[in-house]
Amino acid sequence: MARKETILIVDDHPLVRDGLKSIIKTNDALEVIGEAETARDAIRMVKKLKPDLVLLDLGLPDKSGFELAREIRSMLPKIRIMIVSMHSKVDYIVKAFQAGATGYMTKESATKKLLQGVAQVLNGDYFIDGAVSNAVVEKLIQTASKRRKIADAGYETLTPREQEIMVLLAEGYSAKEAAEKLFISPKTVENRRYNIMNKLELHSTFELVRYAARLGLVNVGLWKNRSVFGLRVACFELWIAISGLRAAGYGYIWLIELTGLTKLIE
Repeated sequence: MARKETILIVDDHPLVRDGLKSIIKTNDALEVIGEAETARDAIRMVKKLKPDLVLLDLGLPDKSGFELAREIRSMLPKIRIMIVSMHSKVDYIVKAFQAGATGYMTKESATKKLLQGVAQVLNGDYFIDGAVSNAVVEKLIQTASKRRKIADAGYETLTPREQEIMVLLAEGYSAKEAAEKLFISPKTVENRRYNIMNKLELHSTFELVRYAARLGLVNVGLWKNRSVFGLRVACFELWIAISGLRAAGYGYIWLIELTGLTKLIE
């Protein structure tokens, strides 16, 4: 009797796990050998069961699927990981593959495409929902090109998570907004921000933005849209507080120039 391919399902929603199991049971060559609803349980079960494939959700209660995928691949480099997520944005898919996933499908597609995706991934190939595959390839090429251009000793000391957080903060996202995008807590973002600033010997958000821009990591147009208005208002208010002037319309511009940020926003 041929050996069955073994699968571990990691999702914090019991109904989703049950749905995936019911689809997998229709294929006699596959066997679900475990279920986990947290990253902690998933790590324990991966170590114990050593499945051939992990079906992984991105939104877990204790850790993001991106981070968990990295940990699993570091423990078992040959394991296959397929993300099954509600998110269909290209950026999520690209991050998943960068974290070590070998397949990605939306939960909406799982009913029709799960078995096809599982077979493809277990065969050693990659699987992506067809509707987004071209966009993902283009994004991966752009990201790889950008990374080749980065040559900075300080940047290399940052962990992959710290690099993600640094870019988001430099683009003007608040700690809360960055946390939501990465499925972590704002407190974790603040702690990582402290580590980033120490490692890079930076002392302010201004310096962080300039550093990221120098490496080509910041989308300056996005930074303008998210940050400039608030920055100008803050600088204008500071100018008024310092000088006591009530109507110095040029004050914030002068202060921005004084900080050296005109190189970023012009």
